[in-house]
Amino acid sequence: MRKKIQAVASTVAIILILGACSAGSPDAVYQNYLERLGRTLATPVPDLAPTVLPHRPRTGDLKLMITPGKLDALDFLAISGCAVQVTIGKRNSSLGRMAKPSQRLLLELEYLALAPECITYQRQQGRAEIADALQEAWQMKKQQLPKLIFNATLGSPEYRGFWRARALDSSYPANSSSGVITSLEAVNVLAGRWLSGDYSADNLEFELHLSEIAAGDGGILLSSLGRQNDWLDAGNRLLVQRLDRGPLCSGALRPDAAEILPNVVSRYFIGEIQPLSAALGQRYNQLLPPLEQLEVRLNGVLPASYLDWQRQRNALLETFYSAPRRHVEKLQADLAPCA
Repeated sequence: MRKKIQAVASTVAIILILGACSAGSPDAVYQNYLERLGRTLATPVPDLAPTVLPHRPRTGDLKLMITPGKLDALDFLAISGCAVQVTIGKRNSSLGRMAKPSQRLLLELEYLALAPECITYQRQQGRAEIADALQEAWQMKKQQLPKLIFNATLGSPEYRGFWRARALDSSYPANSSSGVITSLEAVNVLAGRWLSGDYSADNLEFELHLSEIAAGDGGILLSSLGRQNDWLDAGNRLLVQRLDRGPLCSGALRPDAAEILPNVVSRYFIGEIQPLSAALGQRYNQLLPPLEQLEVRLNGVLPASYLDWQRQRNALLETFYSAPRRHVEKLQADLAPCA
């Protein structure tokens, strides 16, 4: 008998634990609403139809090729009397040639900033051939700058990390950081400054911004908005199934559901889901603008695979963002005969 009681107690404990986990899951608030909606309208809750999210192309598939110029073969020892001599030595070294895209960009920015003074100096010393080589390299690096910036930002492992899918969390987006927003905005500003001809850069600052972006929540936001869309889409399909049996109210006929439904919507959709929708919408409007502005700056060099993924991503985000509004419109249409 004692063993039986212990077994029952264990079973109850497991149920309570599972119930607590379910209540704390990111789906709980949606599931609770749809179940109440289904009971009120005597209509089964449809199965979810999960949206397939597009995967950002691999970093290696996005990397833009940078054509080497004469600078790669230039003997940096011949460039005496110039600060850019050290820069050329670093970029032509084995470590420089193997540098990751962000470090390669910073080396080229350093060259673009320092080379003009050296070109003038070499001409003053009568070294026209060296000056011409430096000038040609400077023009090439200026033309390649958008590609270099793309490789170091939108096409980088750090920005891939930003879009990486992670496990959904019921406390998101309340637990999200403002640091990634600051870094996205800062990189966008830096890119604009570099493209306008100001080549100054703080190496450590730039790398810290990229590190912050890599830990960002772009992928979580996309998944969270997609999950909300999937649940509300199921709610819309539930309302369609109910409407297939006829309008909720007809003439003087006003069933109990017509009285209960507004309360369910008020308490569980407006009271619980809409605050979450508003928080997700706010996060969307914080994260996306600086990233999209950087994409506009670099639009001329974005590879086809990135553009394809960008179009899919933006189309889904637009659909996801409007999901709460579409559900409200469906509810209003179904309740209209009861007004």
